[in-house]
Amino acid sequence: MKFSIDRDALLKPLQLVSGAVERRHNLPILANLLVEVSNHSLKMTGTDLEVELVGSAEVSGEVQEGRTTVPAKKLLDIVKSLPEQSEIKIEQQENKWLLRSGRSRFSLATLPAEEYPNVESFQPAIEFSLKQGTLKSLIDATQFSMANQDVRYYLNGLLLETEGNVLRAIATDGHRLALSHREIAAFLPENQVIVPRKGVMELARLLDSEDQDIHIAIGENAIRATTASAVFTSKLVDGRFPDYRRVLPKGGDKIVLASRNQLKQALLRASILSNEKFRGVRVQLENALLKITANNPEQEEAEEIIDVDYAGQPLEIGFNVSYLLDVLNGLKADEVRITLSDGNSSALIENHVEEDSMYVVMPMRL
Repeated sequence: MKFSIDRDALLKPLQLVSGAVERRHNLPILANLLVEVSNHSLKMTGTDLEVELVGSAEVSGEVQEGRTTVPAKKLLDIVKSLPEQSEIKIEQQENKWLLRSGRSRFSLATLPAEEYPNVESFQPAIEFSLKQGTLKSLIDATQFSMANQDVRYYLNGLLLETEGNVLRAIATDGHRLALSHREIAAFLPENQVIVPRKGVMELARLLDSEDQDIHIAIGENAIRATTASAVFTSKLVDGRFPDYRRVLPKGGDKIVLASRNQLKQALLRASILSNEKFRGVRVQLENALLKITANNPEQEEAEEIIDVDYAGQPLEIGFNVSYLLDVLNGLKADEVRITLSDGNSSALIENHVEEDSMYVVMPMRL
């Protein structure tokens, strides 16, 4: 194997595929990237057996084809540390990868490419394309509500649901739920799959060109996303996601309209003096006013009052302030609508005008 490549052209796909590599793994080869050179093209693959990422770049100079595996983190650190726009010359000599740039020279140990695991190919049952920006906005609107290392393993991921021309994403950790949908130019069967948390994070990193298309293929056990320069594959979570429609509160008669930014800033200030462990704030509603109070074990207290559009009965309810702030960051409209029933029932929070996202936050006892 022998080729030359521009440092910046190598760095982008290298950063992408290194995200899939699991550093603390029992198999030494999984700390490596699979590198393949053919037809003036460089292909790099990283995997942890659950998520696989493939990136590509053009190579130049005298090219000799070949395949090997090299340590992912060391290679990434070397390339990042080299000057921008420098040329890198790479050559394989027996079980070493020689890398030269200017007066710098590095020798990396390699492992045979034949030992590198393949993510098995799968038969897609559903295929469609959409803009990367559309998929990114859908993930951004929901992924913060995924559980993290919950024993209910099916909550440690994002539910993707297809139905007609609608693609939905739903995430919940048992205390809150995020639901968002986008209309796409396809007609799809009704289907649900759960993408694991790491897969969601790596897929989001892949989406860097808002107006370019991404092709999605969903099979029985895996999902694959293909862009012009990368291929992402992730195994799916084998489990049954809870019926999110049953969680959506119905019949709430107390409706609050508030400025998203005003409410967000008031919550941010109040959160400074909330209990660091429980993060609780008390929300009190009365005619045209919303009052937020927070206190902590040191007997410190914060109070914020903002004007809102509310004409219902007085109401007092407690929330985890972090959950509310996540929702207000997920919503993009200037005005938000909060629907409540009583002090013991979940709140439904939405954009006031566009109804493409909705959030359910359970109350807290304070």
